[in-house]
Amino acid sequence: MSTASVTVASPIYSASTSCRKSPIKTSIPATHHHQHQQQSRNQLSVTLRREFLRGLALSPLILQAPHSKAREIEVGSVLPPAPSDPSFVLFKASTKDTPALRAGNVQPYQFILPPTWKQTRVANILSGNYCQPKCAEPWVEVKFEDEKQGKVQIVASPLIRLTNKPNALIEDIGSPEKLIASLGPFVTGNTYDPDELLEATVEKSGDQTYYKYVLETPFALTGSHNLAKATAKGNSVVLFVASANDKQWQSSEKILKAMLDSFQV
Repeated sequence: MSTASVTVASPIYSASTSCRKSPIKTSIPATHHHQHQQQSRNQLSVTLRREFLRGLALSPLILQAPHSKAREIEVGSVLPPAPSDPSFVLFKASTKDTPALRAGNVQPYQFILPPTWKQTRVANILSGNYCQPKCAEPWVEVKFEDEKQGKVQIVASPLIRLTNKPNALIEDIGSPEKLIASLGPFVTGNTYDPDELLEATVEKSGDQTYYKYVLETPFALTGSHNLAKATAKGNSVVLFVASANDKQWQSSEKILKAMLDSFQV
């Protein structure tokens, strides 16, 4: 089975200069220097978060790694039929697919897809490639889409961002409503309003607990309809997101819900 992986260089580069003049030394009070550093870090964090959310919704194909295996082809030509329903194909993520899986920050996950869907590349700013193994903000694992039916993506959030308890279960983080309040912007691509949540349920599968959501999001960048399913395992909370606009939703609601139900970690 062929799956896609993206490996891109760090966006941070070191600058050099040919100037040989002695630098001018200035004396800056330690307190002012610390405050300046803290302000710079805060500004960088805000900028990265803004660009992440913008890219989460708007970037179909941004960066192609030199050795990327990601291809714009129908997944039915490379993925096997799903045992539960041969009209779908099964995507099973492995350590070959993403930086977080290779780093062990995300446990392997799987879900079904219509065979006509295509996998799209994830931009470096979204992939978390540059911050593994210690990312402070959520990142996108993989993305798939179909122009007529919608798109799905896996978003992973470091557990430490949501709770101080190591290897926590999703129940340790809080209720379904509390979790979506924290991760809602990474579903919609911009903001989250509790009034947009139509349904929140809890699902058990063996020892794993999942929170499932149905959202109507008229102002979301990802689409006016969003479905989500989340669970915690290891170092991360893994979130499956399915999005569609009104036109796509009319024809693909059942398909997107089948994909959501199939998501497992």
